[in-house]
Amino acid sequence: MRIGLIGAGNMARSLARGWGEPVLCSDGGSGRARALVDELGGEVGTNREVAQRADLVVLCHKPYQLDTVAEEIRDVVKAVVSVLGATTVARLQRAYRQLPVFAVMPNTPVEVRRGVILYAERPVSDAVDHAPADPELEEHVLELFGRLGAVVRVPESLLDAATALTGVTPAYYALLAEAQVDAGVRHGLKPLLASRLVTESMGGSAALLAHRDYDTLAVRREVTSPGGSTARGLAELERAGVRSAFQAASDAVLRAPAKAAS
Repeated sequence: MRIGLIGAGNMARSLARGWGEPVLCSDGGSGRARALVDELGGEVGTNREVAQRADLVVLCHKPYQLDTVAEEIRDVVKAVVSVLGATTVARLQRAYRQLPVFAVMPNTPVEVRRGVILYAERPVSDAVDHAPADPELEEHVLELFGRLGAVVRVPESLLDAATALTGVTPAYYALLAEAQVDAGVRHGLKPLLASRLVTESMGGSAALLAHRDYDTLAVRREVTSPGGSTARGLAELERAGVRSAFQAASDAVLRAPAKAAS
């Protein structure tokens, strides 16, 4: 199955690097498609050329460009996967009538094949004239994105809330890492050493949480002795309002600009 990318921004680049194969892609004149082809091999084309040559097109352009791009390619594209934010499945179905469409929301660790890919389960819609889901094609799509990490099925009604956790996590973890590194440097560690210690500890802690069936309380208790150093550190984080800060951040993420109409 030949994949075509329409758009060559950060998410398209992460996907292409994760798949690690020559790419077929377009951009709006930014030159990013050419840079991606220079890196991975492949071809740069117009949106229409990409749609004609690909078995499956991944929409990586800006959400507001949906109708414009659809008008350009709908008569030649075979199947569509969207990674567009604030774009419902019904909206995709209206733009690509009679064509199979799928909506996924990956996060950027797909670049190293450790991403989380949210798969929006299609709602039943009698109001939109669209092609029924093809189980074989759906299986191919899920296998394709499964190469890049964990594919998690999410009802579309919960997709925004789920994305507010997965999509922002790389940025949040980077910020947390910076804060810990700064604390280590303040106590005499070299920045590179502190960065390595924090990053490796984050990766190991995530793996341990998964191994413990995501039981955060159990993992926390394993390293928190009563009155010990970890307990004192956690108390300071609680005093600083770490929980309320994440709640406020989640609310801010979901308080997005007006979404595309469903």
